[in-house]
Amino acid sequence: MSEDRSAGRVRLGESPLELSRVGLGAWAIGGGGYRFGWGSQDDGDSVRAMHAAVEAGVNWIDTAPVYGRGHSEEVIGRFLRGAGSGERPMVFTKCGIVWDPDDPTKSTRTLHPDSIRIECENSLRRLGVDCIDLLQFHQPDEVGTPVEDSWAALLGLVDAGKVRAAGVSNFGGDLLEGCRNGGRLASVQSPMSLINRDTGGTIVTWAEQHGVGVLVYSPMASGLLTDSFTPERVETLPDDDWRSRDPQFQQPLLGRSLALRESLRAIAARRGTTVSAVAVAWTLAWPGVTAAIVGARSPEQVAGWADAAHLELIAEDLSDIEAALGDSGAGSGPCRPPDR
Repeated sequence: MSEDRSAGRVRLGESPLELSRVGLGAWAIGGGGYRFGWGSQDDGDSVRAMHAAVEAGVNWIDTAPVYGRGHSEEVIGRFLRGAGSGERPMVFTKCGIVWDPDDPTKSTRTLHPDSIRIECENSLRRLGVDCIDLLQFHQPDEVGTPVEDSWAALLGLVDAGKVRAAGVSNFGGDLLEGCRNGGRLASVQSPMSLINRDTGGTIVTWAEQHGVGVLVYSPMASGLLTDSFTPERVETLPDDDWRSRDPQFQQPLLGRSLALRESLRAIAARRGTTVSAVAVAWTLAWPGVTAAIVGARSPEQVAGWADAAHLELIAEDLSDIEAALGDSGAGSGPCRPPDR
């Protein structure tokens, strides 16, 4: 991964894409009404959040067709139509999860070549673009498609000019090797936060060894590591917000995570920033991590983490965070990035 920190941009693996160190995640702007929704969301707030992110220096948005069953891509398309030429970010999306049109609780993970091509055309239409900057496999296939066939189909879309770069999400082991052996694997996307740290010792290490970019998602642990999250907030989560059913948002895990968050306040105050920015910056401190995908549903939420793109945690910060992880007992995985 080549870097130009003075310009605030990093190269995504061996692809031609130059990224800001944080990108806007568009999962939550898909809204609610399906299995992995975040509850109702105002589309106007979503568009304003995208404008705020671009104004803060973000030059890419990450989404997927399944977010709101197409709605997230449609809202991004609305934003793109109203954006000026200098404001238009790159758009990353995914394929491989096909939802049941009659049942929002059901979907199929398929990476059959025909399905990949159909999903790509649908995403191009919803986004209103001629080319997707990064198209990623969302999840491993569950219907028996050989990964080599899937990867060849994705590279065919690159060759056809419909996609600029190809990547994967939530892949590991032999699946990653199968794609890398097929050539032109730009990136792998995996969850990573101070609570979910396992990626640091596995996927990040593999990707750095093989020149593959890494995009980490949920660096604020889906809201737990933001400045204002409270136990009372959990009690008000709607039924169609997936977090209302997740063990991380229930005791005892919730208490451990919020204890960790409280420990980050002193570090944030010392650095003149927010807890959210510190949490995101910790993931960016890992050698091999290219950039972080950070969600926002309003301009105010963007402002809460925008500092992370330029916040370099120093040894004192990392030591204090390591101690806070030990004291709180939150999460699992390595507690400190290896030295660069």
